Amino acid sequence: MNKSELVASIAEKSNLTKKDAEAALNAFISSVQEALAEEEKVQLVGFGTFEVRQRKAREGRNPRNPQEVIKIPASKAPVFRSGKALKEAVNK
Repeated sequence: MNKSELVASIAEKSNLTKKDAEAALNAFISSVQEALAEEEKVQLVGFGTFEVRQRKAREGRNPRNPQEVIKIPASKAPVFRSGKALKEAVNK
């Protein structure tokens, strides 16, 4: 499912126009991005949790030249953990 299909599904299930559904989806995405940028958790009970995790600096190998060791800097990565209800719905 891509974004336009998701917008159509939201519009159908909520009796909104596609334009309103897209605005709501864009607002949700923007709100989650802003919260994660401030390193806050976004918890949706039954659905899941969006959070930011720190990745440590580490050494890696250059795929083109496996003998070359490269340093990979520390970074932040967004992570999604699914909730119990979502896991159960997927595993039916």
